[in-house]
Amino acid sequence: MDSYEKLLDRALADLPDMETTGERFVVPEPRLMVEGKTTLLDNFGNIADVFNRDPDHLMKYMTRELGTAGKIEGNRAVFQGRFTKEMIKSNIDAYVEEYVICSECGRPDTQLVKVDRVLMLRCSACGGHRPVKKRRAVAQAPKNELEEGKEYELMIDSVGSKGDGIAKLSKYTIFVPNTSKGQTVKARIKRISGNLAFAERV
Repeated sequence: MDSYEKLLDRALADLPDMETTGERFVVPEPRLMVEGKTTLLDNFGNIADVFNRDPDHLMKYMTRELGTAGKIEGNRAVFQGRFTKEMIKSNIDAYVEEYVICSECGRPDTQLVKVDRVLMLRCSACGGHRPVKKRRAVAQAPKNELEEGKEYELMIDSVGSKGDGIAKLSKYTIFVPNTSKGQTVKARIKRISGNLAFAERV
């Protein structure tokens, strides 16, 4: 009986090849509008097209990471709640890293395929493939809640336009000044506003 690895290679080899774009991959800048208690991502459809991903898949990821509800209306997405451009962009960048970019060659010429119920990212440029795993926070907050004044170990996922590091913990997006992408730091929560938190490095 063939091993799981051989079966996986055979299944992936049977998939149709995609032509590589040959163009530099650029993640579109999110265009946001805040209307009352909702946030509109005006170019959501364009972003999904550039990623060559099902808009529903991207939408499910965004609502889960933002800890809110949302819906697709034509070419735009509507999220319940007020979110900053930095928050939306950091989640889009994290989606690209996990669900679009090949970890072997760094190209975006990939497909999401299921093999034995395992979601795989298959690259048409280099033939590489890997299982897709959900990102996990470095530490879990008690009962999924942050507390002001307490310290947490955080993984900095990205850097915002103002230079602050951005981390995700449970449903919260946390801004930590004087940090860089990829760092794991200890930070004290100074203020919490909805799903946003502001911290200082300790």
